[in-house]
Formats: sequence, C-alpha cells, structure tokens
Amino acid sequence: MRKAILAAFVMAISASTASAQTIGVSMSGLDKFRTALLNGVLSQGKTIPGLKLVVQNAKGDNEAQKAQIQQFIADKVDAIILAVSDGDLGPQMTKLAADAHIPLVYINNVPSNLSDLPENQVVVASNEAESGTMQTKEVCSLLKGKGRVVVLMGEPFHAAARARTQDIDNVIATPDCKGLQIVERQAAYWSSDYADQQMQEWLSAGVKFDAVIANNDEMAVGAIRAMKRNGMSMKDIVVAGVDATDDALAAMQAGDLDVTILQSASGQGAAAVDAAIKLISGQKVPRENNVPFELVTPQNIAQYLPKTQ
Repeated sequence: MRKAILAAFVMAISASTASAQTIGVSMSGLDKFRTALLNGVLSQGKTIPGLKLVVQNAKGDNEAQKAQIQQFIADKVDAIILAVSDGDLGPQMTKLAADAHIPLVYINNVPSNLSDLPENQVVVASNEAESGTMQTKEVCSLLKGKGRVVVLMGEPFHAAARARTQDIDNVIATPDCKGLQIVERQAAYWSSDYADQQMQEWLSAGVKFDAVIANNDEMAVGAIRAMKRNGMSMKDIVVAGVDATDDALAAMQAGDLDVTILQSASGQGAAAVDAAIKLISGQKVPRENNVPFELVTPQNIAQYLPKTQ
C-alpha cells in the first residue's frame, strides 16, 4: 500500500467538474501511522466530486517540506494539508501560506505557533493530554501502582512526543502511581528498528524493568521483538503503545502487547479534508479540531479490530 501511495504523488480524485479544486498534501514521512493518515485523506477525497489531491512525501527533511509548500503555492493550489515534520517549522509554513492567501490545515503534528494562526489556518489532531495519560494510567493499574519503567520517546521535536512523554511524568507524579520509577528513557524516533536497538542496549547493560511505555506502537513492537529475541516472557512485562495499528493489535492478540491507544488516522484524515474544503469556500473552522483517543486493551480489542490501521 505504501508503494502505491508513493507512486501516486499526483492523484486526481475526479475530473468531472470544470471548477475542480486542488489540495496539496505534504507528509513529513510515511511510517505505518502516517501512511494510514494519508489513506484517510485519500479516502475522504474520493467522496468529493471534482477534488484533486497532489501528494508529496518530505521523508523527514525539513527543507524538502518547505520546498514542497513553496511549490504548492507556485502551482496555485486551493488549500494545503500539512503533516509538518517539525512543529517548530510552523511559523515559517504559516507565513508562506498566509502571504499567498492559501488556506492551510495542519494535520496530526501541532505547530508551535498554534495560538497565532490566522483565521484560514487550522489544526486537525488529537488531544495529546489524553493519549499518554490514558496509556500510563492503564500501565499503573496493571502494575498496581508500583514498578520500574523504561520509556521510548518519538522524535524530540514532535509535539506529540513531547506531550505524551510529559503525560507519563504527570501520571507518575499522582498519589496512585508514585510507586512507578522511570529507570531509562531514550528517543527511538517512532521507529521499530530504533526501538529494537535501544531495547537491546538496555538488556545488554542489565537494565531491569517491569514495563515499557512507548510514545507509539511501532516502538512498542520493536521493543517486544528485542525482548522476545532475548528470551524474555511477555507475561512478565507490561508493554504499552499508542495508535492501535494493525501490527499492535496483532501483538495484543498474541499476548505480547498490553495497552494501546487508538488515534484515529482515518478520522484525522477525513476531518482535515473537510476542514480544507470549508476554508476554501470561506467558511469559519475552529482553530483546533480534536479527534478523540480511545483506550484499547485485550478486554475490548474485539470492537477495534475492524478499525485497524
């Protein structure tokens, strides 16, 4: 699926009307979650007659993403959907779009200039105060409020990574969870491979822990892979991620993953397209548009299997 998306940088959803609208979509990268995010955009786009989506992948390169936005502006697109690679790029991206009078929808990653966005720029994401909080509260409950924890963080400059990590600290500071102790924390950049390597380093160094809290599912799955390779029983370790990806749900069904949080990629993608269309037509859209998170555990996984990403 990812190869198909990469091959379809220019996708005409429909050319049936003379007044077709064009939305430029710039993705910071296409890992499993962001691929699902893009799929949500594309799926919603198919429901809108005359809409053309032009998709680009920055592959984590900030300068490449700025160049993509500049190209969209030069091509006179009607709106831009931007999964920004670095939230701190927000002020630059906002100025580029604002100077060109082109509506801009930030998706998933909240820009650092959120409070200063002009009226035709909005954010579609999920409230990160919910994600890491729900995740860590469940880990705390499973450990009965006491245990050693290692934390795998996403990209340090990504707003979600910062927020989810702060959520972990906030929960551990509460009376019910103050018996949890973070013994190690390192960035694994949302990657299963980096998480595998980091977990291997911890295990080789003799780090002892009762739970792994990862900012996303890919890192949780990578950590599980390393632990199983080293002969550890997943019955003895609580592992938590975020996103409810298909790999994560499979790991939960196998008894390896204990907690994940559904961040609806399809919901964010659809909401971003809807917001862009409204902005193009001059309608007012709230600055912040949150798609709720949902706790997924072995007890309720059945209801989430049809929603896999």
